[in-house]
This record gives sequence, C-alpha cells and structure tokens, in this order.
Amino acid sequence: MQAVTPSSGFKLTGRMVFAALVLFFVTVAAVNAVMIRAATMTFGGVETQNAYQAGLAFNRSHAAAVAQDGRHWSVAAELTRSSGDGARLVVSLHDGAGAQVSGVAVEARLAHPADARRDRHIALRERAPGTFEGSADVPPGQWDLLLDVSRAEEELFRSKSRIVLR
Repeated sequence: MQAVTPSSGFKLTGRMVFAALVLFFVTVAAVNAVMIRAATMTFGGVETQNAYQAGLAFNRSHAAAVAQDGRHWSVAAELTRSSGDGARLVVSLHDGAGAQVSGVAVEARLAHPADARRDRHIALRERAPGTFEGSADVPPGQWDLLLDVSRAEEELFRSKSRIVLR
C-alpha cells in the first residue's frame, strides 16, 4: 500500500529563499537610512562651534572669573511671564559696597538646555541706574539664563542659571 500525502500547492524553492533574504536586507537598509536622516536633521544641541578655540580660551575665562569674584558684585535677575508667550526680565546690579552699577552693557540670553536652535536673545535697556529691563517671546519650559555684563570690551560679570518658566 502506498501512503498518500496531501499537496498544499505551496513549494518553497531556492529562489523564494533568496528573494526573502534580499528583501530582508533591503528593508533593514531602508530603515537605517530613514533613521540616520532623522537623527542628523533634528540634532541641534551643539554647545560649542569650535572646541579647540574654546579650549584655548580657558585661561582667559579663568582670569575673568577670578576678577569677577574680586568685585563682590550682587546681581539679581527676575524673569516673569507676561501676556501669551512673552516674558519680562529685570536685572539689577550692585557693587561690593551696595551702590548701583551703571554705565555697563548687559546682555541676556535664554539658552535651551537641549536644542541651541530654540535659544532666545533678550535685548536689555537701562531703565534706571543699575536696573536693566527687556522682554522676549519665550515658550514655557526649562532654560539656562546667561547674563554677560561688560564695559568697553572688558567682561565684568558672567553667570549661568537654570530656570523653569511656566
């Protein structure tokens, strides 16, 4: 007696295995290409444009920090939410004796911790001696407030503070 085997009509051939293998690797390559493109197009967190020059400037930065500590300045910054996405920044400067510091240029920047493309510059003007004020459109979130005070191209004060703006 002869055994009867049912025929399903499907037969796996060498060509089918080869085609499936090629299709698998083409799919992996396509997904990798999409992910690489997405990663390179969305990364904006460059902290320093030229790391070599930043490394050379370390001694100048250290000397400026020592000079800043010697001035014993008191700098207070208040960032408050105004209408919509607007934010108002008020900075007051006092020297070691408590007198207000005027005749200086104050620059303020809100730097996003993860995406440099979202940074916001806040133009400050001297409202009263030692008091500087400005505003900018800033969405809610976590920011680094960077303050730079200078007089005649000389850096007098620099600070970086992490804040949360609601």
